[in-house]
Amino acid sequence: MKIGELARRSGLTAHTLRYYEKLGLLSYASRDGGGQRRYDDSVLVWLEFIGRLKASGMPLQTMLRYAALREAGPATEAQRLQLLSEHRLQVQARLAQLQDCLQMLDQKILGYTDTMQRMPQYEQTLPTRQQRPPPKRPAKTG
Repeated sequence: MKIGELARRSGLTAHTLRYYEKLGLLSYASRDGGGQRRYDDSVLVWLEFIGRLKASGMPLQTMLRYAALREAGPATEAQRLQLLSEHRLQVQARLAQLQDCLQMLDQKILGYTDTMQRMPQYEQTLPTRQQRPPPKRPAKTG
């Protein structure tokens, strides 16, 4: 497939795909007779994978390291496993942190919900508020 179709199917722009190739996240694409990039369907699986790595917070340099190891072939599988395992620990820590944040938000929302349910009753018991009289001005002498 050409880059336009890959862009459409992957949800990325052609510019992003060229950038990924320039960085080394995408392998150098073969070219047709007119010099246009040609991709096979397997690149879609790879793009989805690196999209997930990006969404999980993996730094670009780490993704580039993984891509280089992948390009080097099966002899790098242990290194790739180590890299992904380390990143998984980071993702788990981030998930735990986000879970704590979610719990705090849930508690705060519940507090507001309870307050809103109590407000009509609360407002019926409020005393009438008096307006403060304006300050007295000293009498002019003169």
